Amino acid sequence: MKRADLVIVGAAILSEGRLLSAQRAEPPHMAGGWELPGGKVDPGESDENALIRECHEELNIKVSLQARIGGDWPLSNTTVLRVWTAKIIEGEPEPLEHLALRWLTPAELYDVDWLPGDRPVIEALATHGLT
Repeated sequence: MKRADLVIVGAAILSEGRLLSAQRAEPPHMAGGWELPGGKVDPGESDENALIRECHEELNIKVSLQARIGGDWPLSNTTVLRVWTAKIIEGEPEPLEHLALRWLTPAELYDVDWLPGDRPVIEALATHGLT
């Protein structure tokens, strides 16, 4: 696989057997869709540091990253998504950049309209069980 031009990182934040989902506010074509929190990796920044930074900026929490889920999840020909499970070590999530947040139990995983790029990750989480 050629090197991705853009890396997006995502956090599967787990607590008490539930997964935190976030509803996009923008851009317009993605608004209202649900995703795992995260964002773009800045030049010179590690994936892990970017994800910790994004969780703080978007949710006002500090997280500890756990296991990587899968490899590179393609979002386009030039963009990949890299996801880690994470746990909150400080704070309560706030939707600073999202329309809403929702904690989902395994039975509720498909109660929200996941963005297409996140669906394979959610399926992998469902298959392997939330831990």
